[in-house]
Amino acid sequence: MSMKGKDILLVTLVMIIWGVNFSAIKLGVTQLDPLIVAAARFFFATFPIIFFVRRPPVAWKYLLAYGFIFGTGIWGMASCAITFGLSSGMASVLLQMDVITSVLIGVWLYKEKVSLQMGLGITIALAGVIISVMYTNGNVTLLGVIFIFISAICWPLAGVVIRASGTKAAFSFNIWGMLFAPVPLVFLSLVINGFDGLMTTIENWNGQVWFSILFQAYPTTVLGYWVWNKMVLKYPMSKLAPMTLLTSVFALLSGFMIYREQLSTIQWISCSAFLLGILMVLSPTASFIKSSSIKGASAQE
Repeated sequence: MSMKGKDILLVTLVMIIWGVNFSAIKLGVTQLDPLIVAAARFFFATFPIIFFVRRPPVAWKYLLAYGFIFGTGIWGMASCAITFGLSSGMASVLLQMDVITSVLIGVWLYKEKVSLQMGLGITIALAGVIISVMYTNGNVTLLGVIFIFISAICWPLAGVVIRASGTKAAFSFNIWGMLFAPVPLVFLSLVINGFDGLMTTIENWNGQVWFSILFQAYPTTVLGYWVWNKMVLKYPMSKLAPMTLLTSVFALLSGFMIYREQLSTIQWISCSAFLLGILMVLSPTASFIKSSSIKGASAQE
């Protein structure tokens, strides 16, 4: 089933928003506590829309688990990665490692089979990551890579929670799950930085931080997920999943245009190799996409 032209444009628009979102994250977290900024994102993404979205008929434990994994595990850690020196563009590129971690989770939990093509794609992608880190021009740090890898591990885990819940209402599940995202983020911030850190963040709140948070909350999370979930219901993931690679392209472009972030020549080659490897894994001929597609349950934003 081929995608309609207007749907391709809609999905591309979402990929642009999700790409620019990494620059919006950087705008907030380079000034203030990334955990508090992430908590504010999910607070505003949840309220007031939650009053107009019916709670999905699933057990509360699934919403609680999703909120913790999605809020703290994915975006809390991704925000910290940028704070710890990973450029916004490279954060988006390396977060595509969630495709690889999705495959590994699929093999472990669902006994998925890894084809030769997928194995080769994973090998090429990992080689690209290693080279990007080795030949950094300051846009990649070891601590940043560690935290973005934690985020990539949590992507498929969020998908596991969605599948275990048995929900058929992905959008409402996402909204109600985010209800539980801010609290653990604030708690973790208090554990690490104490009450003084929270007060410092509040005192230094400014217009740029408000823009960062509201962009993450509404265009990225609410609008992006609404469009994406409609497309997921309409088309097979074999058509949609490769388009998520556009997120990294637009993240690199926005990082350059807004912050003048640049890749070295070797990094351009290694990032291209990385995305090529990911595309090989996402190819319709790859058995993992056909059978379970955990990535499709919680696509990148």
